[in-house]
Amino acid sequence: INDKHIETIVRQMLRKVEVTDSGDTRYLRGEQIDRIRVLEENQRAASRNEQPAAYDRVLLGITKASLATESFISAASFQETTRVLTEAAVRGTRDTLRGLKENVIVGRLIPAGTGLAHHDKRRRKHDELSSEELEVLGGISRGNRSEDFADSL
Repeated sequence: INDKHIETIVRQMLRKVEVTDSGDTRYLRGEQIDRIRVLEENQRAASRNEQPAAYDRVLLGITKASLATESFISAASFQETTRVLTEAAVRGTRDTLRGLKENVIVGRLIPAGTGLAHHDKRRRKHDELSSEELEVLGGISRGNRSEDFADSL
C-alpha cells in the first residue's frame, strides 16, 4: 500500500467530529457531523459574531467510515446493504452522485479524466439558476399556494 492510500484512509476515518458545545449553531451536543460542515457553520457563526460550536474529532473504524459517507449508494455497496438502503428510503435521501464509486455503480461517467468535462458542464448549468429562480422554487417548497407561484412569474 502506497503512503497516499494510507493518507486517504486516515482522512476518511477522521472526518467525523462530535459536538461538545453547540454554541450558537444549529448542531446539538453529542451529534456526529462531518468536520467540513462544522467548520462552515462555525465560519457563518463567526461572521455573525456568534459563538461557534466546539467539537472533538472521532476516530471511526474502516467499516463505520465507509458506511458514514454522504452517498448512500456508495455505503450500500460496502456492507449492510439492506439497512443502508432502507434508511435512505425512509429518510427520502437523494444521492447527488458526486463521487467515483457511486457513478461507476450506476454506470455513468466518473467525475475524473475525460468524464470531468461532462460533470463540470452539468455543474455550471446547475449553478446558472438565478437567485430569482431559487426564490420561486423556495416558495414552492414552503407550500405556497399555486396562485402565489403564478403571480411570482
